[in-house]
Amino acid sequence: MANKTRKDKKGYMLRTGECQRKDGRYSYAYTDRWKKRHVVYATSLVELRELEKQIRMDLDSGIDPNAAKTMTVNDVFDRYISRKYDLKPTTKSNYQFNYDHFVREGFGQEKIGKIRYSDVKKFYYDLMKERGIKPRTLDGVNTVLHSTFKMAVRDEIIRSNHAEGVMAEIKKSDLWVKTRRRGLTVPEQRELVEFMKDSHQFKGWVPVITVLLGTGMRIGECLGLRWEDIDLDKRLISVNHNLVDYQDRDIKKQVRKIQTTKTRAGVRMIPMIDEVYEAFITEFELQSAIGFCEEEIDGYSGFIFTTTDQKLMSRSAVNNALHRIVRIHNEEEEKKAKAEGREPILIPQLSAHHLRHTFCTRFCENETNLKVIQSIMGHSDITTTMDIYADATPEKKQEIMANLNGKIF
Repeated sequence: MANKTRKDKKGYMLRTGECQRKDGRYSYAYTDRWKKRHVVYATSLVELRELEKQIRMDLDSGIDPNAAKTMTVNDVFDRYISRKYDLKPTTKSNYQFNYDHFVREGFGQEKIGKIRYSDVKKFYYDLMKERGIKPRTLDGVNTVLHSTFKMAVRDEIIRSNHAEGVMAEIKKSDLWVKTRRRGLTVPEQRELVEFMKDSHQFKGWVPVITVLLGTGMRIGECLGLRWEDIDLDKRLISVNHNLVDYQDRDIKKQVRKIQTTKTRAGVRMIPMIDEVYEAFITEFELQSAIGFCEEEIDGYSGFIFTTTDQKLMSRSAVNNALHRIVRIHNEEEEKKAKAEGREPILIPQLSAHHLRHTFCTRFCENETNLKVIQSIMGHSDITTTMDIYADATPEKKQEIMANLNGKIF
């Protein structure tokens, strides 16, 4: 018996799975690869067949069209972050913060199957124009979203990564002005150290600030140092771990842990300059008199830099101290300069990372071997070193050019 043909009210033939309802709308029923039945609807046969074409393409590519329609960006991110087992706790915490703070409300509630390249681009522009976030922060948001869409592609929820290439276009726009971190100039650096040494209030911060300024270590590397990590006879510092503070979402509190260095290049030996050696000696003599650190974290103990009650020093304490030092110095310096009829030597607001940048700047001004600088700094990518090397102070550039007099012509 011949198959019975079905037609719609206009006389057009209907294919397998197609149907016209009593209200005039069209529907198409299909079964996905998981044997689950789905139905889609359209107001016209032309529109329905466009939907069918997309569904067949998705099914042929292994894409789950139903998931793309029902899952939000939030759903996919939550799946991504819960299965990202290789992330360090601090990195995971940063990802979670960036997503929750900038994406979850609004953009994150959109269905992932409806998001297109232009939507991601508009979202990034809106973050910069309306919320005023800095390029460095937008980089962090993009890292999270790009990874989320990448997992959605691998899980066959969507066909392509909608965040791919967006940042490259954003970086060409007038809105993208990435400010460089500036190290202290030589006069500013001297002013900072001398002010602390002469200040009864801040003298206790001299050892840790000196070590940060004289080694270029990251703040977590410096505060994680134990007495067994330094060799005072050979004047060497072994950098092999990192002290981190982060917000643990599971227990909803700030936690402190020891983890591996930021990158493999972070494991390194740093020779001590005289000022750093003296800072360690000063700290050792002080703790020999008042007591050594009694705190233990993840099996690590004997930490060098401590508070007055022998507790491990925190990065927030160091950064807060730097802010106070700069503020009080500048207030006093302005009064002093006014009384003496001269321009004040003011120190810009800074954090512990500015001290690392300052060390690298001084190193670049006095050393031409980029591989040596990269090794001491623990940079995994030499372009980071080269960027700072190219950013030497104007005074140093003038000095170098002056030395070329009579040597070129």
